[in-house]
Amino acid sequence: MNRYPWWKYAILAIALVVGLLYTAPNFYGEAPAVQVSSGKATIKVDAALAQRVGELLQQAGLAPDFVQFEGNSIKARFADTDAQIKAKDAISRALNPDPTDPGYIVALNLVSRSPAWMASIHALPMYLGLDLRGGVHFLMQVDMKSALTKKAEAISGDMRTLMRDKNIRHLGVTRDGNTVEVRFRDAESLAAARNLLADSVTEMEWTPSQDAGDFRLRGVLKPEAAFKVQEQALQQNITTLHNRVNELGTSEPVIQQQGVDRVVVQLPGVQDTARAKDIIGRTATLELRMVNESAEAQAAVTGAGPVPFGSERFLERNGQPIIVYRQVVLTGDNLTDAQPGFDGQTQEPTVNLTVDARGARIIRDVTRENVGKRMAILLFEKGKGEVVTAPVIRSELGARFQISGRMTTAEATDTALLLRAGSLAAPMEIIEERTIGPSLGADNIEKGFKSVMYGAIAIAVFMCSYYLLFGVFSTLALSFNLLLLVALLSMLQATLTLPGIAAIALTLGMAIDANVLINERVREELRRGVAPQQAIHLGYEHAWGTILDSNVTSLIAGIALLMFGSGPVRGFAVVHCLGILTSMFSAVMFSRGLVNFWYGRQKRLKSVSIGQVWRPEGGVAPAGER
Repeated sequence: MNRYPWWKYAILAIALVVGLLYTAPNFYGEAPAVQVSSGKATIKVDAALAQRVGELLQQAGLAPDFVQFEGNSIKARFADTDAQIKAKDAISRALNPDPTDPGYIVALNLVSRSPAWMASIHALPMYLGLDLRGGVHFLMQVDMKSALTKKAEAISGDMRTLMRDKNIRHLGVTRDGNTVEVRFRDAESLAAARNLLADSVTEMEWTPSQDAGDFRLRGVLKPEAAFKVQEQALQQNITTLHNRVNELGTSEPVIQQQGVDRVVVQLPGVQDTARAKDIIGRTATLELRMVNESAEAQAAVTGAGPVPFGSERFLERNGQPIIVYRQVVLTGDNLTDAQPGFDGQTQEPTVNLTVDARGARIIRDVTRENVGKRMAILLFEKGKGEVVTAPVIRSELGARFQISGRMTTAEATDTALLLRAGSLAAPMEIIEERTIGPSLGADNIEKGFKSVMYGAIAIAVFMCSYYLLFGVFSTLALSFNLLLLVALLSMLQATLTLPGIAAIALTLGMAIDANVLINERVREELRRGVAPQQAIHLGYEHAWGTILDSNVTSLIAGIALLMFGSGPVRGFAVVHCLGILTSMFSAVMFSRGLVNFWYGRQKRLKSVSIGQVWRPEGGVAPAGER
């Protein structure tokens, strides 16, 4: 009746071993390390670079604990901070010969001291949140001048399209900063253009002028329109940063506006500071431009002539110069999705792009008129543009199209991720970077962990004194629950915050509540005169329904917090939901496994150690009282 089959004990044993294995890394502490990651979208980190880093350290006379390539970065762990700083200087000098244009990010970091074999099975410690361990802090400046210039450039393109559609002839559209000017041959064309633009381009204030037969229409951004552009640029940048950080797996970021043109980014619990800087520093904007293939442009490519007026010189991935027009066909503002894929005919890796309705109209018009010509896709990072690819337009494109060009599968995935995360409305520059310490201080951190420990000890003392041996079983089940919860948080690489510690304390109380229900159900059966073995069986069976109902309702509340909460609330909800699942497993299956192992072997069980069983005065003593 009260015996588990061997496979249930095997499940419990496996859960115990896995729990110990994935909880252990949290007790090893951290060691200083140097991390190398890519500083540009077109530069990739691979195993060959890891070997080169190892050779550089050997030449510098440094002996790291290990040098490993993991994910998109290389980590080298050292015994002390002196070796760490020397290694950073040596690697930076070798990998970034030009400090003004670094291709790699070389940063100080902390990694777990756990053995390498643990890391190989992804047995890693939990992260601690900003309120416990600290994190990375960035203060970023938004280039509002560029946002206004980009808006004026977009208006210039829209003006050309509008006047062409209405067949209004002009002598050219020029832009000087935020001012746009159109020249005409006669007053009739100027008047028609003014009426059209006043109705269609309401963001600009239009002023006509005439000077010796030279008819001009000058447009300046209205103050309220300029303010709106700046506000939208700031909000779009904040949203883009959120998308990038969330999609790359950083937990509980804090990204918020400070002042009129600055953004504060805090990444709590981030040990990988180099990766955090890489994510935030990649303030890339996407632009599509046509390639200039004229004779003058070919001469500029070979160095035999200057770059033609209205064009710019960039480099492709293979280092080959390419001349593209300054006029932007499309920006990342119109991009709605980017996914890696493969070409249906050549099976080459591609990036499949989807643009909005306005972008589809522009792409359709431009590609229809330029079949057989090349269109360059550029990424601008930190003020410098690089050509990702410059494919030939094979046919008219629409809202969905793909780009390809000597990309590997990993490069296509990385490019799609960067584009999908969103284009920044204006360039951003990191003007302050620092690692901040725990906001609560070491004393408060210690109190937080001690509160959980003392609470667990108080529960254990009460349970053991009140329920005797069944209280010991409950305490062991509680310890098993805590072990599984920490192991799950470590496996998921969750960030533990102070609200998370509160959730752990709450989980312990809820878990022991399930054991109290079980113990009281067993007592109730004993009080009715049921035999001890039968009382144990019925106690667990009857308590299961109540435990399930109470935990499901708590889980619903936790899921609601997880779905609609953010920041500390979300951190609390994650630990709360995981704790409910582990407590149900430990309070029922593990504790019953202990009881079955201890009492199930005794065929003629006469009593159980479950404390004083209350009975009415003068009643018959129950069978289970001891």
